[in-house]
Amino acid sequence: MISRWLIGVGLGLVFLGVILNLAPWLVNWIGQLPGDIRIENERIKVYVPITSMIILSLLLTLLLNLLVRR
Repeated sequence: MISRWLIGVGLGLVFLGVILNLAPWLVNWIGQLPGDIRIENERIKVYVPITSMIILSLLLTLLLNLLVRR
């Protein structure tokens, strides 16, 4: 049972990697939303994508709930 789960996760990561290589504009919004903290200095760059991660977390929660509750 664990082996099938690991194979599924691995294939999902490969699929995600291919999609991100072919269409990088799909994730350009991460770190660009209002509420995301960006501090740039000449020596230091700090990005804290709070709003982006909240939205991503909500989308993943919704997707997993839909998949688990068949």
